[in-house]
Amino acid sequence: MPTRNFPRWLRIMPDMDALSQAAAAAVAQAVHEAVAARGRCCLALAGGVTPRQLYQLLATRYRREIPWNQVHCFFGDERYVPADDPRSNYRMAKEALLDRVHLPVNHIHPMPTNEPDYRQAAALYEQTLREEFGEDPYPRFDLVLLGLGEDGHTASLFPHSTVLEERVRWVAPSLAPTEPHCRLTLTYPVFNHAARVHFLVSGGSKARALRLALRDDAHYEMAPASAIRPPDGELVWWVDEAAAMEIRYPTDPAR
Repeated sequence: MPTRNFPRWLRIMPDMDALSQAAAAAVAQAVHEAVAARGRCCLALAGGVTPRQLYQLLATRYRREIPWNQVHCFFGDERYVPADDPRSNYRMAKEALLDRVHLPVNHIHPMPTNEPDYRQAAALYEQTLREEFGEDPYPRFDLVLLGLGEDGHTASLFPHSTVLEERVRWVAPSLAPTEPHCRLTLTYPVFNHAARVHFLVSGGSKARALRLALRDDAHYEMAPASAIRPPDGELVWWVDEAAAMEIRYPTDPAR
């Protein structure tokens, strides 16, 4: 697929392998730059299937290149299931990355899923973020990794969900249309305050959602991912050719 007419924020790669390799190199660079500037890097991890290969590359090829002892790992969202549940974003990241690098235990910040009420758990995770980032209006992550669902959702921001209107809380409970319904998610103001946001999108089943998310006239209620456009940060979409097959012409989401 020709890519010369597409802007720099849209990186179209031949396949999942190439996407993961290029994104891993970008993550490593972002970590080094954050550590050089501030002495640490705060990274928000994505869940789902797409980032697994990226995490595996970070845990192997970049295991010794990244200063893991200066990295803090958080999560953009979580399914409200036990930490050892196969559906857990934390479990996937733990197996693919966190257990395989020299990351201090107190630098890993999973969302709590052992509270009786997932709304209470959201408040507890927000308190964790405030302890790490201070009481600024919003935390500023050095890098946020996100995926894209076939329905246009990202993290646990689903179409027509009430959480899309949240502008005060950093972390909010969310209800998904599929099991497990109960979720925790960071909110739009947090994502849009990040220094870097990188989306990872793979597969033809995501093509329609990607086309809608990149439209200048996209509405966040229909395509929640479209509203993540950090005004003072870098936005990059890493996509493979299968996911990009419905893109006819580029529009700039960083308007």
